[in-house]
Amino acid sequence: MVSMNQILVLLFLCFTCLSAPAQDAYLNAIEAWHQGRVARLAAEDGWLSLIGRDWLNPGENTLGSAPGSTVLLPEWAAPAKAGLFLLQGGVVRFQPFPGSGILLNGKPATEARLKTDAEGKPDVLQAGRVKFFVIQRGDRFAVRIKDPESPTRKAFHGVARYPVDPIWRVEATFTPYPVPQKRDIPTVLGTTESMTAPGLLTFRMAGREVTLEPMIEDPEHPEFFLIFRDATSAHGTYPAGRFLYADPPKDGKVVLDFNKAYNPPCSFTLFATCPLPPKQNHLAIAVTAGEKDPGLH
Repeated sequence: MVSMNQILVLLFLCFTCLSAPAQDAYLNAIEAWHQGRVARLAAEDGWLSLIGRDWLNPGENTLGSAPGSTVLLPEWAAPAKAGLFLLQGGVVRFQPFPGSGILLNGKPATEARLKTDAEGKPDVLQAGRVKFFVIQRGDRFAVRIKDPESPTRKAFHGVARYPVDPIWRVEATFTPYPVPQKRDIPTVLGTTESMTAPGLLTFRMAGREVTLEPMIEDPEHPEFFLIFRDATSAHGTYPAGRFLYADPPKDGKVVLDFNKAYNPPCSFTLFATCPLPPKQNHLAIAVTAGEKDPGLH
């Protein structure tokens, strides 16, 4: 029987047998991906700019800096009473108050129905430098608030990660389900989010067969989305798990590069609504690749 050490040696030799330019190209590609990931995370409107997420109730919801406002804005950004959100029949309308100074998509706001993130690019309201928009999670609606000067964004100095290791770039076999399956994926809110599972991915690592169930978030963009936990979760990586994307199958195979495994937004902010790994994606192996725990949760 081939030992784990022998497997690692073979994988290492497989990588080192590549030409130096090929090795450099792979390492440079991973580094470029990581730098792009960090740039998106730290962008003015990235996850680190979040300062609030306020849930809307059916009927009228107040907006302003007054204590007790349903959607609370900083005092320096908005008057005490700036407007109303009206939630009726799964539709959110916004009604600004005179003199509020609120903008809607860059223009002075007038009463309007607001598009949510579930409809694509949401309508964006603005008070000073603070921007906010409506998100939909199941049958619930909330207003997500962002400030480019948020303390979290200002204090950000990158994301720790494991050294790039080519053994974590694996080729998995894709076995499609006869009919794609609907899955209720748990979230950090204690709710579930419906996703579609197209089949199973299997590969060998650490001397054992590993199975993962990918999800498809958008039928028009059929890349695979994997939400997983492993033996490093809470022992070096974010306790709730990590995310990974992969291209759709080609000739029944899918390349999974765990060097691109990254932390969910909820590892950086209390105001995200992250999905959690389903039980079938709790791995017994330790995936010592990708991003480490940022330590902010």
